Amino acid sequence: MTAQIDLQNLDLTDDPDVQNDVFLAAFNSGQGAIFDSLYRDDSISNLSGGPLTGQARTDAIIALLATKPKLKSKVKASYTAGDTSLIIVDYDLEITKPDGGKQRILGKCTDVLVRGEDGKWVMAVDRPVADSVEDIQG
Repeated sequence: MTAQIDLQNLDLTDDPDVQNDVFLAAFNSGQGAIFDSLYRDDSISNLSGGPLTGQARTDAIIALLATKPKLKSKVKASYTAGDTSLIIVDYDLEITKPDGGKQRILGKCTDVLVRGEDGKWVMAVDRPVADSVEDIQG
């Protein structure tokens, strides 16, 4: 990570690398409520494997992050037009399966962020797509 991140005062800037750093810090904190604060109330997330919004999204994020997954990602491309930003990242996610085993998921994520009336960027769409999934022998 290149940015200093205050988890109590998250700020997604115009810089996609800083946005990625903030996203990673919030995700890897394991604190679902902090991570969910990066989303608009009506945002759609596919982190659970299916599109969720509102309280269902919040609940899924809290449940997932409670398992302490580890996420790495790198910005591959970004495009900004006015108050909308598209960020494409390659990600590497390690999760704990329900049976206690570990799994590694590699893929691409397409994020759409919008700038609100307060000038702050928030997540509108979070769409990870897995390219490969493998069990980790440990």
